[in-house]
Amino acid sequence: MTSSETGTQGFQITVQPSGRSFSSNPGETMLAAGIRQGIALPYGCREGACGTCKCKKLEGTVVHGPHQSKALSDAEEADGWVLTCCGVAHSDVLLESRQVTQEGAFAIRKMPVRVILMEKKSPDVMLLKLQLPANDTFTYHAGQYIEFLLRDGARRSYSMANAPQTLAAGAGASNVNGTLELHLRHLPGGKFTDHVFTAMKEKEILRIEGPYGSFFLREDSHKPIILLAAGTGFAPIKAIIEQLQFKGIARPATLYWGGRRPADLYMDEWVRNKLTELPWLRYIPVISDALPIDAWTGRTGFVHQAVLQDFPDLGAHQVYACGAPIVIDSARVDYLQAGLPADEFYADSFISEADKAHEVASA
Repeated sequence: MTSSETGTQGFQITVQPSGRSFSSNPGETMLAAGIRQGIALPYGCREGACGTCKCKKLEGTVVHGPHQSKALSDAEEADGWVLTCCGVAHSDVLLESRQVTQEGAFAIRKMPVRVILMEKKSPDVMLLKLQLPANDTFTYHAGQYIEFLLRDGARRSYSMANAPQTLAAGAGASNVNGTLELHLRHLPGGKFTDHVFTAMKEKEILRIEGPYGSFFLREDSHKPIILLAAGTGFAPIKAIIEQLQFKGIARPATLYWGGRRPADLYMDEWVRNKLTELPWLRYIPVISDALPIDAWTGRTGFVHQAVLQDFPDLGAHQVYACGAPIVIDSARVDYLQAGLPADEFYADSFISEADKAHEVASA
Protein backbone atom coordinates (compact mmCIF):
# COMPACT_ATOMS: atom_id res chain seq x y z
CA MET A 1 0.00 0.00 0.00
CA THR A 2 1.41 3.40 -0.99
CA SER A 3 1.68 6.48 1.20
CA SER A 4 -1.04 8.16 -0.89
CA GLU A 5 -3.38 5.34 0.11
CA THR A 6 -2.52 5.45 3.80
CA GLY A 7 -2.21 9.22 4.22
CA THR A 8 1.12 8.78 6.03
CA GLN A 9 2.75 11.75 4.31
CA GLY A 10 1.79 15.28 3.52
CA PHE A 11 0.82 16.49 0.08
CA GLN A 12 0.65 19.68 -1.96
CA ILE A 13 -2.74 21.42 -2.30
CA THR A 14 -3.14 23.99 -5.08
CA VAL A 15 -6.12 26.33 -5.33
CA GLN A 16 -7.45 27.70 -8.59
CA PRO A 17 -8.00 30.26 -10.00
CA SER A 18 -5.46 31.98 -7.75
CA GLY A 19 -2.70 29.40 -8.18
CA ARG A 20 -1.90 29.58 -4.46
CA SER A 21 -0.50 26.37 -3.01
CA PHE A 22 0.38 24.96 0.40
CA SER A 23 1.39 21.64 1.93
CA SER A 24 -0.50 19.42 4.33
CA ASN A 25 0.90 17.37 7.19
CA PRO A 26 -0.02 13.69 7.52
CA GLY A 27 -3.66 13.36 8.56
CA GLU A 28 -4.18 17.16 8.56
CA THR A 29 -7.33 18.52 6.96
CA MET A 30 -6.84 20.78 3.98
CA LEU A 31 -8.51 23.69 5.75
CA ALA A 32 -6.32 23.37 8.85
CA ALA A 33 -3.23 23.28 6.63
CA GLY A 34 -4.38 26.36 4.74
CA ILE A 35 -5.12 28.33 7.91
CA ARG A 36 -1.75 27.33 9.34
CA GLN A 37 0.02 28.73 6.27
CA GLY A 38 -2.05 31.87 5.79
CA ILE A 39 -4.14 30.58 2.88
CA ALA A 40 -7.61 31.75 3.84
CA LEU A 41 -10.11 29.38 2.23
CA PRO A 42 -13.83 29.95 2.84
CA TYR A 43 -15.10 28.22 5.98
CA GLY A 44 -17.53 28.46 8.87
CA CYS A 45 -18.03 25.79 11.52
CA ARG A 46 -14.88 23.71 10.78
CA GLU A 47 -16.84 20.59 11.80
CA GLY A 48 -18.42 19.36 8.59
CA ALA A 49 -21.82 20.81 9.45
CA CYS A 50 -22.40 24.05 7.55
CA GLY A 51 -21.02 23.41 4.06
CA THR A 52 -19.37 26.84 3.77
CA CYS A 53 -16.00 25.28 2.91
CA LYS A 54 -17.39 23.09 0.11
CA CYS A 55 -15.42 23.40 -3.09
CA LYS A 56 -14.74 21.50 -6.30
CA LYS A 57 -11.91 18.97 -6.48
CA LEU A 58 -10.35 19.12 -9.94
CA GLU A 59 -7.60 16.55 -9.37
CA GLY A 60 -6.38 14.25 -6.63
CA THR A 61 -7.70 12.02 -3.86
CA VAL A 62 -9.44 13.33 -0.73
CA VAL A 63 -10.76 11.22 2.16
CA HIS A 64 -13.40 12.79 4.38
CA GLY A 65 -13.81 12.49 8.11
CA PRO A 66 -17.26 12.61 9.78
CA HIS A 67 -19.58 15.24 8.32
CA GLN A 68 -23.26 15.96 7.89
CA SER A 69 -25.02 14.98 4.69
CA LYS A 70 -26.61 18.42 4.38
CA ALA A 71 -23.08 19.88 4.18
CA LEU A 72 -21.93 17.35 1.57
CA SER A 73 -24.23 14.71 0.13
CA ASP A 74 -23.07 11.39 -1.31
CA ALA A 75 -24.09 12.61 -4.76
CA GLU A 76 -22.04 15.80 -4.39
CA GLU A 77 -19.01 13.84 -3.20
CA ALA A 78 -19.35 11.48 -6.16
CA ASP A 79 -19.45 14.55 -8.40
CA GLY A 80 -16.11 15.75 -7.06
CA TRP A 81 -17.12 18.18 -4.32
CA VAL A 82 -15.15 18.18 -1.05
CA LEU A 83 -15.29 19.76 2.39
CA THR A 84 -11.88 21.19 3.19
CA CYS A 85 -12.65 21.29 6.93
CA CYS A 86 -12.79 17.49 7.21
CA GLY A 87 -11.16 16.41 3.95
CA VAL A 88 -7.63 15.01 4.16
CA ALA A 89 -5.48 14.90 1.02
CA HIS A 90 -4.25 11.42 0.09
CA SER A 91 -2.38 12.72 -2.95
CA ASP A 92 -1.49 16.09 -4.38
CA VAL A 93 -4.81 17.92 -4.84
CA LEU A 94 -6.05 20.66 -7.17
CA LEU A 95 -9.07 22.60 -5.84
CA GLU A 96 -11.29 25.28 -7.30
CA SER A 97 -12.36 27.69 -4.58
CA ARG A 98 -13.07 31.32 -3.79
CA GLN A 99 -10.78 32.64 -1.09
CA VAL A 100 -9.77 35.83 0.65
CA THR A 101 -6.51 37.49 -0.26
CA GLN A 102 -3.31 36.74 1.58
CA GLU A 103 -3.60 40.11 3.32
CA GLY A 104 -6.98 39.01 4.68
CA ALA A 105 -5.60 36.03 6.54
CA PHE A 106 -5.02 37.06 10.15
CA ALA A 107 -2.95 34.92 12.50
CA ILE A 108 -4.89 32.57 14.81
CA ARG A 109 -3.96 33.30 18.43
CA LYS A 110 -4.76 32.05 21.92
CA MET A 111 -5.05 34.52 24.77
CA PRO A 112 -6.68 35.10 28.15
CA VAL A 113 -9.53 37.61 28.42
CA ARG A 114 -11.34 39.09 31.40
CA VAL A 115 -15.12 39.48 31.62
CA ILE A 116 -15.74 43.19 32.26
CA LEU A 117 -19.47 43.45 31.54
CA MET A 118 -22.49 41.15 31.64
CA GLU A 119 -25.76 42.66 30.47
CA LYS A 120 -28.98 40.74 29.86
CA LYS A 121 -30.51 42.06 26.65
CA SER A 122 -33.50 39.70 26.84
CA PRO A 123 -34.51 36.75 29.06
CA ASP A 124 -32.24 34.43 27.06
CA VAL A 125 -29.59 36.72 25.54
CA MET A 126 -26.52 37.94 27.42
CA LEU A 127 -24.18 40.62 26.13
CA LEU A 128 -20.61 39.95 27.26
CA LYS A 129 -17.72 42.35 27.01
CA LEU A 130 -14.26 40.85 27.27
CA GLN A 131 -11.10 42.78 28.06
CA LEU A 132 -8.12 41.83 25.90
CA PRO A 133 -4.69 41.60 27.53
CA ALA A 134 -3.02 44.95 28.15
CA ASN A 135 -0.69 46.17 25.40
CA ASP A 136 -1.62 43.21 23.24
CA THR A 137 -2.94 43.18 19.68
CA PHE A 138 -5.85 41.15 18.36
CA THR A 139 -6.56 41.47 14.65
CA TYR A 140 -9.76 40.33 12.97
CA HIS A 141 -12.40 41.13 10.38
CA ALA A 142 -15.85 42.34 11.42
CA GLY A 143 -18.04 39.25 11.15
CA GLN A 144 -15.47 36.68 12.30
CA TYR A 145 -15.73 34.58 15.47
CA ILE A 146 -13.66 33.35 18.40
CA GLU A 147 -13.71 30.08 20.29
CA PHE A 148 -13.77 29.73 24.07
CA LEU A 149 -11.37 27.02 25.24
CA LEU A 150 -13.09 25.22 28.10
CA ARG A 151 -11.20 23.37 30.80
CA ASP A 152 -12.29 19.93 29.62
CA GLY A 153 -11.00 20.61 26.12
CA ALA A 154 -14.40 21.50 24.65
CA ARG A 155 -14.79 24.59 22.49
CA ARG A 156 -17.67 27.01 22.01
CA SER A 157 -17.83 29.48 19.13
CA TYR A 158 -19.29 33.01 19.21
CA SER A 159 -19.15 35.84 16.71
CA MET A 160 -17.71 39.18 17.70
CA ALA A 161 -20.44 41.82 17.72
CA ASN A 162 -18.18 44.87 17.48
CA ALA A 163 -16.04 45.91 14.57
CA PRO A 164 -12.32 46.00 15.32
CA GLN A 165 -12.24 49.76 14.84
CA THR A 166 -14.49 50.20 17.85
CA LEU A 167 -11.72 48.79 20.04
CA ALA A 168 -8.97 51.30 19.35
CA ALA A 169 -9.81 54.38 17.34
CA GLY A 170 -7.43 54.93 14.48
CA ALA A 171 -5.81 51.52 14.79
CA GLY A 172 -7.40 50.03 11.69
CA ALA A 173 -8.11 46.35 12.19
CA SER A 174 -5.43 45.93 14.85
CA ASN A 175 -6.70 46.52 18.35
CA VAL A 176 -4.54 47.26 21.37
CA ASN A 177 -5.94 46.90 24.87
CA GLY A 178 -9.51 46.81 23.60
CA THR A 179 -12.66 44.85 24.29
CA LEU A 180 -14.66 42.24 22.41
CA GLU A 181 -18.45 42.20 22.48
CA LEU A 182 -20.36 38.91 22.21
CA HIS A 183 -24.07 38.03 22.24
CA LEU A 184 -24.81 34.65 23.85
CA ARG A 185 -28.17 32.90 23.72
CA HIS A 186 -28.92 30.64 26.69
CA LEU A 187 -29.45 27.04 25.66
CA PRO A 188 -30.76 25.20 28.77
CA GLY A 189 -28.39 22.36 29.56
CA GLY A 190 -25.62 24.00 27.54
CA LYS A 191 -22.22 23.42 29.11
CA PHE A 192 -21.06 26.99 28.56
CA THR A 193 -24.23 29.08 28.47
CA ASP A 194 -25.58 27.50 31.68
CA HIS A 195 -22.45 28.78 33.38
CA VAL A 196 -22.77 32.22 31.76
CA PHE A 197 -26.38 32.66 32.89
CA THR A 198 -26.12 31.12 36.38
CA ALA A 199 -22.57 31.35 37.74
CA MET A 200 -20.35 33.66 35.70
CA LYS A 201 -19.21 36.84 37.41
CA GLU A 202 -17.48 39.94 36.15
CA LYS A 203 -13.66 39.74 36.35
CA GLU A 204 -13.71 36.02 35.50
CA ILE A 205 -10.79 34.96 33.30
CA LEU A 206 -11.51 32.94 30.15
CA ARG A 207 -9.31 31.66 27.33
CA ILE A 208 -10.11 32.32 23.69
CA GLU A 209 -8.66 31.42 20.30
CA GLY A 210 -9.23 33.19 17.01
CA PRO A 211 -10.12 34.85 14.80
CA TYR A 212 -11.92 32.24 12.71
CA GLY A 213 -14.31 32.29 9.78
CA SER A 214 -14.61 33.71 6.27
CA PHE A 215 -17.82 35.61 7.01
CA PHE A 216 -16.92 39.29 6.75
CA LEU A 217 -17.57 42.33 4.62
CA ARG A 218 -16.07 42.35 1.13
CA GLU A 219 -15.09 45.98 0.73
CA ASP A 220 -14.08 45.70 -2.94
CA SER A 221 -17.70 45.55 -4.13
CA HIS A 222 -20.10 48.39 -4.84
CA LYS A 223 -23.26 46.29 -4.91
CA PRO A 224 -26.15 47.05 -2.54
CA ILE A 225 -26.19 44.81 0.51
CA ILE A 226 -28.83 42.62 2.10
CA LEU A 227 -28.05 41.90 5.76
CA LEU A 228 -30.07 38.91 6.99
CA ALA A 229 -30.03 38.08 10.71
CA ALA A 230 -32.01 35.57 12.74
CA GLY A 231 -31.84 35.80 16.55
CA THR A 232 -28.28 36.25 17.80
CA GLY A 233 -27.15 36.02 14.21
CA PHE A 234 -27.44 39.78 14.59
CA ALA A 235 -24.07 39.85 16.41
CA PRO A 236 -21.72 39.67 13.38
CA ILE A 237 -24.19 41.73 11.33
CA LYS A 238 -23.89 44.49 13.96
CA ALA A 239 -20.11 44.35 13.57
CA ILE A 240 -20.44 44.69 9.80
CA ILE A 241 -22.71 47.73 10.18
CA GLU A 242 -20.11 49.32 12.46
CA GLN A 243 -17.41 48.49 9.90
CA LEU A 244 -19.39 50.16 7.12
CA GLN A 245 -19.85 53.25 9.27
CA PHE A 246 -16.22 53.44 10.37
CA LYS A 247 -14.89 53.07 6.83
CA GLY A 248 -17.36 55.60 5.44
CA ILE A 249 -18.79 53.03 3.02
CA ALA A 250 -22.21 54.26 1.91
CA ARG A 251 -23.40 51.29 -0.13
CA PRO A 252 -27.19 50.89 0.25
CA ALA A 253 -27.80 48.25 2.92
CA THR A 254 -31.05 46.73 4.16
CA LEU A 255 -31.12 44.82 7.45
CA TYR A 256 -33.75 42.12 7.86
CA TRP A 257 -33.74 40.88 11.46
CA GLY A 258 -36.06 38.05 12.37
CA GLY A 259 -37.25 36.55 15.64
CA ARG A 260 -40.14 34.52 16.94
CA ARG A 261 -41.35 37.33 19.19
CA PRO A 262 -40.38 41.02 19.48
CA ALA A 263 -38.14 40.38 22.52
CA ASP A 264 -35.88 38.34 20.24
CA LEU A 265 -34.88 41.61 18.54
CA TYR A 266 -32.87 42.36 21.64
CA MET A 267 -31.03 45.44 20.28
CA ASP A 268 -33.85 46.94 18.25
CA GLU A 269 -33.25 50.35 19.80
CA TRP A 270 -29.56 50.23 18.81
CA VAL A 271 -30.54 49.62 15.19
CA ARG A 272 -33.12 52.41 15.19
CA ASN A 273 -30.56 54.83 16.59
CA LYS A 274 -28.18 53.84 13.78
CA LEU A 275 -30.86 54.69 11.24
CA THR A 276 -30.62 58.34 12.31
CA GLU A 277 -26.85 58.29 11.70
CA LEU A 278 -26.69 56.22 8.51
CA PRO A 279 -28.90 57.39 5.63
CA TRP A 280 -27.87 54.38 3.52
CA LEU A 281 -29.24 51.85 6.08
CA ARG A 282 -32.82 50.48 6.07
CA TYR A 283 -34.26 48.19 8.74
CA ILE A 284 -37.02 45.60 8.37
CA PRO A 285 -37.80 43.67 11.59
CA VAL A 286 -39.78 40.46 11.01
CA ILE A 287 -41.61 38.39 13.64
CA SER A 288 -42.83 34.84 12.99
CA ASP A 289 -44.82 33.90 16.12
CA ALA A 290 -46.14 37.08 17.72
CA LEU A 291 -48.78 36.71 20.44
CA PRO A 292 -51.69 39.12 21.00
CA ILE A 293 -49.93 40.45 24.08
CA ASP A 294 -47.03 41.59 21.85
CA ALA A 295 -49.27 44.00 19.91
CA TRP A 296 -46.95 43.51 16.94
CA THR A 297 -47.93 45.56 13.89
CA GLY A 298 -44.82 45.04 11.76
CA ARG A 299 -43.85 42.42 9.17
CA THR A 300 -44.63 38.79 9.96
CA GLY A 301 -43.55 35.41 8.63
CA PHE A 302 -40.14 33.96 7.86
CA VAL A 303 -37.41 36.57 7.71
CA HIS A 304 -35.63 35.20 4.64
CA GLN A 305 -38.90 35.28 2.69
CA ALA A 306 -39.44 38.93 3.61
CA VAL A 307 -36.32 39.72 1.59
CA LEU A 308 -37.81 38.08 -1.50
CA GLN A 309 -41.07 39.97 -1.06
CA ASP A 310 -39.11 43.22 -1.34
CA PHE A 311 -36.37 42.05 -3.72
CA PRO A 312 -37.75 39.38 -6.07
CA ASP A 313 -34.64 39.80 -8.24
CA LEU A 314 -31.38 39.62 -6.28
CA GLY A 315 -29.09 39.52 -9.29
CA ALA A 316 -27.46 42.87 -8.50
CA HIS A 317 -27.09 42.36 -4.73
CA GLN A 318 -24.68 40.95 -2.20
CA VAL A 319 -26.08 39.02 0.78
CA TYR A 320 -24.64 38.50 4.27
CA ALA A 321 -26.73 36.02 6.24
CA CYS A 322 -26.31 34.76 9.78
CA GLY A 323 -28.50 32.63 12.02
CA ALA A 324 -29.83 29.12 12.53
CA PRO A 325 -28.98 26.50 9.87
CA ILE A 326 -32.56 26.24 8.61
CA VAL A 327 -32.64 30.00 7.89
CA ILE A 328 -29.29 29.98 6.11
CA ASP A 329 -30.00 26.84 4.09
CA SER A 330 -33.43 28.11 3.01
CA ALA A 331 -32.06 31.54 2.12
CA ARG A 332 -29.24 30.10 0.03
CA VAL A 333 -31.58 27.96 -2.07
CA ASP A 334 -34.27 30.61 -2.53
CA TYR A 335 -31.91 33.52 -3.18
CA LEU A 336 -29.96 31.69 -5.86
CA GLN A 337 -33.28 30.93 -7.55
CA ALA A 338 -33.99 34.68 -7.35
CA GLY A 339 -30.86 35.39 -9.38
CA LEU A 340 -28.29 35.98 -6.63
CA PRO A 341 -24.83 34.88 -7.87
CA ALA A 342 -23.59 31.98 -5.75
CA ASP A 343 -20.36 33.83 -4.97
CA GLU A 344 -22.30 36.81 -3.57
CA PHE A 345 -23.94 34.80 -0.76
CA TYR A 346 -21.85 34.98 2.41
CA ALA A 347 -23.16 33.11 5.42
CA ASP A 348 -22.40 32.07 8.97
CA SER A 349 -24.62 29.25 10.20
CA PHE A 350 -24.97 29.16 14.00
CA ILE A 351 -24.76 25.42 14.68
CA SER A 352 -25.26 24.54 18.35
CA GLU A 353 -24.00 21.44 20.13
CA ALA A 354 -27.63 20.29 20.26
CA ASP A 355 -27.85 20.63 16.47
CA LYS A 356 -24.71 18.53 16.08
CA ALA A 357 -26.01 15.86 18.45
CA HIS A 358 -29.32 15.71 16.59
CA GLU A 359 -27.58 15.26 13.25
CA VAL A 360 -25.39 12.48 14.63
CA ALA A 361 -28.38 10.72 16.16
CA SER A 362 -30.37 10.89 12.93
CA ALA A 363 -27.49 9.92 10.67
